[in-house]
Amino acid sequence: MSSNDISNLRKFVSPEIIFGVGARKSVANYAKTFGARKVLVVSDPGVEAAGWLKDISDLLTEEQVEHVTFTNVSANPRAEEVMEGARYYQEHNCNVIVAIGGGSPMDCAKGIGIVSANGRHILDYEGIDTIDLPIPPLVFIPTTAGTSADVSQFAIISDPVEKIKISIVSKAVVPDVALIDPETTMTMDPFLSACTGIDALVHAIEAFVSTGAGPLTDMHALDAMRLINENIVQLVENPLDIHKREQVMLGSMKAGLAFSNAILGAVHAMSHSLGGYLDLPHGLCNAMLLEHVIDFNYKEANERFKVVAETMGIDTRGLNTVQIQKQLMNRVINLKKDVGLTQKLAESGVHVTDIPVLSDHALLDPCILTNPRKSNKRDVEAVYEEAL
Repeated sequence: MSSNDISNLRKFVSPEIIFGVGARKSVANYAKTFGARKVLVVSDPGVEAAGWLKDISDLLTEEQVEHVTFTNVSANPRAEEVMEGARYYQEHNCNVIVAIGGGSPMDCAKGIGIVSANGRHILDYEGIDTIDLPIPPLVFIPTTAGTSADVSQFAIISDPVEKIKISIVSKAVVPDVALIDPETTMTMDPFLSACTGIDALVHAIEAFVSTGAGPLTDMHALDAMRLINENIVQLVENPLDIHKREQVMLGSMKAGLAFSNAILGAVHAMSHSLGGYLDLPHGLCNAMLLEHVIDFNYKEANERFKVVAETMGIDTRGLNTVQIQKQLMNRVINLKKDVGLTQKLAESGVHVTDIPVLSDHALLDPCILTNPRKSNKRDVEAVYEEAL
């Protein structure tokens, strides 16, 4: 038996997951399990306005779990917000963190955990495995079906001074428990549902063609593509359909388990760069770049992309590679159109003169390391230009 017949060593990390309608209701139980003296609840103004912060606060109060709340979190959470949250955590002598919201409060909560345990500035922890001391228990309740910060080993923090987003990748930031409750996504507007749904689809596709993919991640990535492809359009049309919400949230969770372990690729590297530079919604950045990166990567991973095409409902029988590529790109473009995401980079405020800086930042992002096709600055610039 040759060494080619067995896969490389792979590790797979994930939190304990409670999935389904009503999952959030066990939040107090978990806080107590972790010996909560006082809980810091991290959220943001949008989630508070939607009523979910009060919902979680009431659940904790009912079980006499002492807690304080922190909601000063931007749509792309900023380094100084993390530092302020960490000070607040320490002033109130907290020892457990609960996050309720989308990717922003969850990433901010991860940052607060890192700083409160390790002490230095959050930007010092950029990169892979830079965290020395274990962080406080994290109980996460996602209110969007997209970012999967609730199951991933990533925290993405904005540095508004340098206009970049940093990635912190560590097993330390995998939450202890994810309470994934489709009911909490009922308050998303159609634009946010579309953005986060396409973000999850990108997670699944990038994880499947990533150089870090393997049997432990492929099953989740393929299932995620199928679930999102089959349900996202009807969900955006019927936002109150709880069954569709559940299917897309399950897809998002599976995509998260896939990308957290297989890592991502050029779409995310380029999207993090855009989001850091222009403070744009992350899911929208991914959507604007997706078919252009597929075009760039296709020939390096055509067998994998063929499986992606088939999983997204394309009949590939009798088609050659070029035809399959064209059909897959059209499928992605039409899916985006069907959920209302037709924006291009230029109308979102990107100028051709921004592209060299954006490309420099993208090449420094850890997600580029697992992209199937090696890319230099000129390659990345060309993909941004295509997406203008």
